[in-house]
Amino acid sequence: GMNQKIQDILQKVRTVLFHYPLVLAMSFIMASTLALMIQRDWKLNEQFWPIRLLITSGLGISLLFAIKMVSQRIMREWLWQLLGLTFLTAYFFILPDKEKQFTEVYAFVIIPSFILSHLLVACIAFLGKNQEIPFWQFNKNLFIHSFLTAVFTGVLTGGVLLAILAVQQLFKIPIEDTTYGETCVMLSIFGSTFIFLLFNEKGLGYLEKEGGYPEVLKFFTQFILIPLLLIYVVILYLYSAKILLSWQLPEGWVSYLVLAYSIIGILALLLVHPLKGGPSRSWVKIFSSLFYYSLLPLLVLLFTAIFTRLLQYGFTEARYYVLLLAVWLLGVVLYFILVKKSSIKYIPISLFLLGLFSLTFPYFNAFSVAKRSQKQELELILNNHNLLVKGEINFDKKIPATVAISIADKFNFLSKRLEYDYLGAFLDEKTKKEYSDSKTWDIENRFKNVTEGSLNEKTKTLQLYSKFGYHKVNDYDYLISQERLLGGEVPLKEDYFSLISEPFGEKPVFTLTLNAKEALDFIPLIKQLFDKYPTLEGELKSEDLFIEGHIGHYHIKVIFDHLTRTTQGTRVDYNFDEPLFLIQEN
Repeated sequence: GMNQKIQDILQKVRTVLFHYPLVLAMSFIMASTLALMIQRDWKLNEQFWPIRLLITSGLGISLLFAIKMVSQRIMREWLWQLLGLTFLTAYFFILPDKEKQFTEVYAFVIIPSFILSHLLVACIAFLGKNQEIPFWQFNKNLFIHSFLTAVFTGVLTGGVLLAILAVQQLFKIPIEDTTYGETCVMLSIFGSTFIFLLFNEKGLGYLEKEGGYPEVLKFFTQFILIPLLLIYVVILYLYSAKILLSWQLPEGWVSYLVLAYSIIGILALLLVHPLKGGPSRSWVKIFSSLFYYSLLPLLVLLFTAIFTRLLQYGFTEARYYVLLLAVWLLGVVLYFILVKKSSIKYIPISLFLLGLFSLTFPYFNAFSVAKRSQKQELELILNNHNLLVKGEINFDKKIPATVAISIADKFNFLSKRLEYDYLGAFLDEKTKKEYSDSKTWDIENRFKNVTEGSLNEKTKTLQLYSKFGYHKVNDYDYLISQERLLGGEVPLKEDYFSLISEPFGEKPVFTLTLNAKEALDFIPLIKQLFDKYPTLEGELKSEDLFIEGHIGHYHIKVIFDHLTRTTQGTRVDYNFDEPLFLIQEN
């Protein structure tokens, strides 16, 4: 009995190790990299390779699983795996090697590639003919296994963490704080991969064989997904009516609602697909025929909303993907309405091909389109408002705040996409030099004559850090900490110093007083320190994070480790940690 059970479990573990060594290796690399980061508390600006390794190995888990599935269908496993590993190596090197270059653009590389690798798992082994039912069984099993894996992993991770806590509390054994984080990532990443693979046994053959239809799925679709869809469709149709009656353009976020409705609907249809062949007028049949027709008017709404945005502001990667999904949806709807012998395989395959197109196709991929579009928009604004003198922006010309913000946004967008040469052409040499170290080119505050409205509705934060971990004391006589000065009067020979520090609000105060008579206000000095930096937001390392001034017969130097300025409208807040006060007698 018990012996046999242990034998069975060991056999299953052996099967997993033998069948999925590369998938497990990727998962192990991902988990241990994350555990190391937690243990050593790496600063990303110094060590960026762990993040690249995390992303690449995470992608490797699903990619190598897909390769395992297809190689069970068409053999030559080592060749496929070699291709997969080569691709992952290239992917690792495509990701930037410094945190500074890792802008939001990479979200549009990473998220689509993860989605593509999962779509690959769903359809790569089923590209042949007439595999509708095996295709459905395979994906249904993976869907259920993912759900079970989440439950098992949650219980396992929670249980183990509690056990460690109990040992620590009851036996008073000293355990590093990082142990919890390390255990958590090892179990939730490597553990979950292992559990998932245990469910899948030897792979393809087991996953695609015929099984009964799970009642849970039927219940879930019938009583959770479809009622949700009804709520959505009622809201969307009422909103469409409102738009037609008031004859106005749709709100931007209606596109997200239409996409949500469509994707949940397609998921519901996929989940109940085998029930179609049931009783002649089954609810599934009615639902599926109605669903695609219900999407037609909503697609009109969707395309209107998207093109309103595109004509107004041009493409960004996000808008490109919303448009891509809309085009894909239109294709799906037409396919299922017009093609009599339609196959559900069309759904993941078409999405995969479009996704691949969006990442890799020259000239028409998301990144080229977005950059080209924003450059056109920028040139259009500069020309419409006659802001160019000999090709360079004239910052003294009177312009409305909205125009200045719009230009600054384009500069921001393009500088994050490393178009420094293109943007540099619009600036004179001196200005260009000031931006040579900046990751983001923030030019909003360069416009001298802004009318109508104000630039600074949004909050901007600039952080200055001291480049060195030490400070030169040179010939100063005394050192006092801020804490001491705020705690009351600090006597020095016959004199005494005190400090008031409230560096935020409408009237920031940071003032040192001598003998309660003379005062030295540091706020203008801090302001001067910040005026050296043209950019309004971001993080910069500074060599001289100090201010100095005179009070009585003393020379005072205040040294900061870091200084932060937050601006919003006319309000300016300064924030800093404990500065040190160096004092020299004159």
